[in-house]
Amino acid sequence: MRKAIAFLAGLAVLAFVNYGIYQREQLLTDGRIVLLRLAPVDPRSLMQGDYMALNFELANQAFPFTRRENMKDDGHVVVAVAPNNVATFRRLDDRRPLAPDELRLRYRLRGGQPQFATNAFFFEEGRAEAFESAAFGEFRVGGDGDMLLTGMRDSSGRPLR
Repeated sequence: MRKAIAFLAGLAVLAFVNYGIYQREQLLTDGRIVLLRLAPVDPRSLMQGDYMALNFELANQAFPFTRRENMKDDGHVVVAVAPNNVATFRRLDDRRPLAPDELRLRYRLRGGQPQFATNAFFFEEGRAEAFESAAFGEFRVGGDGDMLLTGMRDSSGRPLR
């Protein structure tokens, strides 16, 4: 009986993990490309290797530093997406219908700071120079506002490799 319960529990865990992977793959395949202007910080970590700590202008526009102490919950912001895929802050999500050029983006609070998908971009050791000109984070965004960081782009919107 214990073996059957352990087997079923293991199957449930595998199903849950695989469903999460499937959701992320769908987001990568079908998600809308959105660019968020970024401000890179400290490009090196002795423990983690090369990476770029990220701070998005959107976070500073949506949550001025004077209001961050009142933030309690994760949520969404509404952004306008230009034809070049660059997103700009419109408002905090108030559940009003979106205009044709608007999109909801999910944010999460971590340590009192809003994060959009991630706060770091990792790359191969020794490749920091290739990302020094990064001006935008490239995201794939799903209909529910979930986001995945898929790359970095320069100030002209060209992908950095």
